[in-house]
Amino acid sequence: MSLWLLLNGLLLIAAYLFGSFPTGYIVARQLKGIDIRQEGSGSTGATNVLRTVGKGPALVVFLVDILKGIAAIVLVRFAYALPQFQELAANIGPAASWLSWMVILAGLGALLGHTKSVWINFKGGKAVATSLGVLFALNWPIALAGFGVFGIVLAFTRIVSLSSMLAALALPGIMFVMHQPLSYQIFMLAASMYVIWLHRSNINRLLSGTEPRIGQKLPQPSESIPS
Repeated sequence: MSLWLLLNGLLLIAAYLFGSFPTGYIVARQLKGIDIRQEGSGSTGATNVLRTVGKGPALVVFLVDILKGIAAIVLVRFAYALPQFQELAANIGPAASWLSWMVILAGLGALLGHTKSVWINFKGGKAVATSLGVLFALNWPIALAGFGVFGIVLAFTRIVSLSSMLAALALPGIMFVMHQPLSYQIFMLAASMYVIWLHRSNINRLLSGTEPRIGQKLPQPSESIPS
């Protein structure tokens, strides 16, 4: 039992480390020699990279951040498919029942890593792209549905934060309607609440009418809260 728990704990640490890879920080530092945490919203995510570095780098950050979420889930599934894991699980309980909960814990670990990266003093982004990556690994049709909500709202408003939050709000309901496993529904609810909480500074700007649209820039970091 102790070895089983240790191995699962190592998987969760690895998921956190996948998520903590500071893509936006590295891209901004390499291309412009800037600390993106001191620019724009202070975010290391793709939106702030778009505002401060450019479209191409922002796309790279967005895609890599998605891959971080996918990698965390793939790692757990790969480990659980190994014969050694199957043998250990046989003495504890069905591996499938553990797997369904481990994947969501790994997903949450990746989100935590992205938003609180150990490599950049526990700063980070708002976990939107990494959440999308986790969701693609869990159920790609639902991920596409969430991305569709994001795209539709963005087309009408051109406000990334609002699009992200409305997609986050819609996804738990989509999960429920499509009869996903309880563990997946719990993950989506927790992830959505976390994403909304991380957008609290954006909510304040939306209410005051100062939230920038695509193509606009924040004149200075509005808060010390990581975006």
